Amino acid sequence: MGVLAYPQLSITENPEEYTKIWIDSGTHAREWITTSTVTFILNRFMDAWQDQPNYIRNKTWYFMPIVNPDGYEHSRKKDRLWRKNRTPNQHTRCKGVDLNRNFNIGWNTQGSSANPCRDTYHGRQPFSEMETQAIGKFLHERKHNLLAFLTFHSYGQMLLYPYGHTAAKYKDASMLQRVGDEVARYIRKTMGKKYQVGSRHKLLYPAGGGADDWACSTLGARYVYTIELRDRGRYGFVLPSAQIIPTALEGYAVVDAVARDI
Repeated sequence: MGVLAYPQLSITENPEEYTKIWIDSGTHAREWITTSTVTFILNRFMDAWQDQPNYIRNKTWYFMPIVNPDGYEHSRKKDRLWRKNRTPNQHTRCKGVDLNRNFNIGWNTQGSSANPCRDTYHGRQPFSEMETQAIGKFLHERKHNLLAFLTFHSYGQMLLYPYGHTAAKYKDASMLQRVGDEVARYIRKTMGKKYQVGSRHKLLYPAGGGADDWACSTLGARYVYTIELRDRGRYGFVLPSAQIIPTALEGYAVVDAVARDI
């Protein structure tokens, strides 16, 4: 399955003037809860757009619910825990590239692999994949006023900000820690779930080629989060369907808090 040139949905009343927010999910095929969450957020916006507060309506929203369509399809039909896309790789039967190691920031460094058979294979070069090329082209053409880049993953219950490819402190780390802490407190109070907040390098693991580091370094986005949704390991990627809506509400809380803070 290929990808469209610009495989996303947009909501805006004034695309030339409003601050822009990008939201994506489904980068890793097995992380089904991310696609459900972003679809929920999109539906919540569209069901009652006229009733949304001004801090939601006076933004331009870009949604990409499935970054990795062929990998997602493979995980649905053949291999539930498949992670990469399904690109054929030369000189091997092993397929796929980890799209979150394929961006041009810290590429081919720590946290990725040059072995096409590994889950973290970074591809033959940065932006070698149709999916990352499409995102890169789309956002480069619209980077003016792009303030937020929110990418949903699972699992771990963490709100992560740059950087992932280096231990250096991101210039807006204090702001992102503050907003993240506010969201974490709200989720703990309303949903009873604990989310950790911190840099991806520190809380998760060092890894280069990530979309989040690329978004802040290349596009100039300031509010950049990798949101690791439920759970913390009991079910892992195979989250029960009963947890879809509660998890989606936690994801919505992140989006709402970022929009308000902007």
